[in-house]
Parts: sequence; C-alpha cells; structure tokens
Amino acid sequence: MTASLWPQADGTETLLAAARTGDEEAINQLFDRHRDPVRRLVRMRLDRRVQQRVDVSDVVQEVMLEANGRLQNYLENPVMAFHLWIRQIAWDRMIDTYRKHRGSAKRDLDREQPLYLGGDAEKSTLELAAALQDPQLTPQAIAVQRELASQVNAGIEKLDEQDREVLWMRHFEHLTNQEVASALGISDPAASMRYLRAIRRLREQLRDDKDLSTS
Repeated sequence: MTASLWPQADGTETLLAAARTGDEEAINQLFDRHRDPVRRLVRMRLDRRVQQRVDVSDVVQEVMLEANGRLQNYLENPVMAFHLWIRQIAWDRMIDTYRKHRGSAKRDLDREQPLYLGGDAEKSTLELAAALQDPQLTPQAIAVQRELASQVNAGIEKLDEQDREVLWMRHFEHLTNQEVASALGISDPAASMRYLRAIRRLREQLRDDKDLSTS
C-alpha cells in the first residue's frame, strides 16, 4: 500500500510543541517537513494547463508564506491536524490560481483536472483499479494494468465533485477516514458513507463504460 502523502503525525506534534515555545528552528523544520508533500499535492491536483503558465514552485512558496503568516493563530487554536490545515491552505491557493488563469469557479477545478498518472499517483490509480476487481482476475501485465488504470481515471472524471474529492483524498493522498471527516467538516460515519457511495458509483460508471464499449 502506498504511504500517506503527509508526514508522520508524531514528528509533527513534537515540532508544534517546540514552535509554541517560540523555537524558530522548530518552525523552520515544520515547514520544511511539509514543503515536499505540498509540492506533490499541487503537482497532482493543479490543472495541467494552468501548470503551463504557473510554476508549481511559485504556488508552493505562496502556500508556505501564507501558512507562516497564519501559524500563530493555528498554534493558539489548532482546529485540525497541521497537515490538514496546510492542505486546506494549499487547496485554497490552487483554487485562486485556477480562477486567475482559467477564469472559472471552484467546481470546475476538478472537472477539468485529469488524474496525474505518474509517480505516486500512478501507483495509487493502479491500486484503486486492482481493488475494484476480483483479486483472482486482477491483470498482472503492465500494459493491461495501465489500460485498467486509464479506465478508472476516466470513470473518476465522470463522477460528481463530492465523489471525486473523497476518492482523491482516500486513494491519492491516502488520508484516513477520520482525516477526511476532519478536512470536510463532517462526522466519521458521514465520511465513511460518502466514500462507500463514491466507490459504488465508480463501479457503476466502469460497468456502464464497459457496456458501451462492447455494445
């Protein structure tokens, strides 16, 4: 199973405790620890066409600057885990960047965003594709696996925003159900139901696509 996009919580909590005492080195380490995960998130989720106009590193730097400016408020009132907090800042920055360069509303950010089939995201797509199949029937040939992943990718793109988002969070960022619930501001059971619904709809979409291709 692919590891979470985000750093281990125990190390982050140690740095947060030191940051609350005013330890500047701990603050620097805290942001250094999350810089690469933020970069990977932006690279995966920011529209490919926008990335042709905007350097991912510039977006990451803007996220870090904003997080640094808001850190004291977070330390005084940590409303969620630090990685979810900085993730939200990154997500809001991507929305702003998209709107600036594509002139669109938030709901269009994912609608025009194909999955980034490379590195961790490619591995995650293959894992999700395999999970949707009978294990005894899961193809092993790389070419067939990639075709299956492509079908999963296309199926996800046809889902509504809520379904796409929860699948992204669970299978590409590898957030736990509790983390998804916290990030979305809903209960754990609601997050679980939303995920199960998304998986069911993805299965149905893949079945419908298969029926169309064979008709």
